[in-house]
Amino acid sequence: MRNFIKFAAVMANMLILAVLSVIVYYNRSLPNNYYIAAGSELQISGIISAVPCGRVYPTGFSIPAGSTDVKRAELRLLGIIPIKTVNIQEIDEPYLIPCGTPFGIKLLTDGVIAVELSSFESECGICSPALDAGIKTGDIIKTINGKKILSNDDIADVIEDSEGEAVKVDLVRNSKNFTISVVPKLCMADGSYRIGMWVRDSSAGIGTLTFYDPRTKCFAGLGHPVCDVDTGCIMPLYKGEVAEVTVNSIKKGRSGVPGELVGSFSAGGAMGTLDANCENGLYGTLNGFESVLEPVKLGMRQEIETGKAYIYTTIDGKLPEKYEIVIDKIDLQDSDSGKNMIIKVTDKELLEKTGGIVQGMSGSPIIQNGKLVGAVTHVFVNDPAKGYAIFADTMYDSSQDIINADPAA
Repeated sequence: MRNFIKFAAVMANMLILAVLSVIVYYNRSLPNNYYIAAGSELQISGIISAVPCGRVYPTGFSIPAGSTDVKRAELRLLGIIPIKTVNIQEIDEPYLIPCGTPFGIKLLTDGVIAVELSSFESECGICSPALDAGIKTGDIIKTINGKKILSNDDIADVIEDSEGEAVKVDLVRNSKNFTISVVPKLCMADGSYRIGMWVRDSSAGIGTLTFYDPRTKCFAGLGHPVCDVDTGCIMPLYKGEVAEVTVNSIKKGRSGVPGELVGSFSAGGAMGTLDANCENGLYGTLNGFESVLEPVKLGMRQEIETGKAYIYTTIDGKLPEKYEIVIDKIDLQDSDSGKNMIIKVTDKELLEKTGGIVQGMSGSPIIQNGKLVGAVTHVFVNDPAKGYAIFADTMYDSSQDIINADPAA
């Protein structure tokens, strides 16, 4: 009898530990925020249920245009054991036009990015005034002596006018504002005043449009930000435009060497404007958009399944084609990394022509069960058939934040 009691106690402890492990796993792996179509209920899996626990408007949870309600719910294991409380946003399920269309990006920065600090010979010897003053690569220079800085020429003019007197540099570093005093020095090589800093004030490239919202004329693309190639910092947008692009050729990807779509900007004018460059992609407004694809419903992250799906992307000319992929893994956690899913290209034609995912395909929409569920974001360098993707509901939420943003802010 005593042995039976000991055995039962051990088994009970093991069961408790197993249940606790499951609770901890789901607590960490399930997101804090969910979107559902208005009038529907949150469905996660057979063993996880959502029990309403009141109606509030939680802080930090954005309310997209057309939203109907914000709720709180408790996620429970087997309908009994509490896991966590989450926010549920009801939205009028939008119909979006999936694109897969290449577009050209022309971006001017709000301020300039310090990409390199250099030394030069002055009358006092080799020096680097910017470095000595504490400026770092990746800093965003906003103003010097109160003058707004938008280009390298702006910096050169202010520094030359200083005649060697200290200048006040207002900059942003890691989202924090700093003011630094820099004393320019006379360069012996050309007789001009310098501070020893190379900057970048613009960027241009090619990406893929993810979706177009015909109600708002808003588009989303890339699924990740445009970053400075030297510092890796997100380029702060001052203004920008998008242009039509024709894909002319493909550099096929192989292990260790990412491939690339090679395209050219069309001769016509801009097809739209850029409004935001953020963690979840590029967003803006199109002057108009003619698509060969029909609008589809936005798919919520909890609706996505591992298994077969499709991407629309353009690898020749201007028109997107449909290619088969497999969604291998889904990470439901809230994240702005653009790495919510792992996908694998299985389409023989696409593998033959590109090797899988190549640069320029970022933003290609992913369709599963007739809904827009995500967009391609990154390629696995050592396995170009594989890559990451972002949730479409994340990109849609970002687009609504931008539409609803106060222009004066």
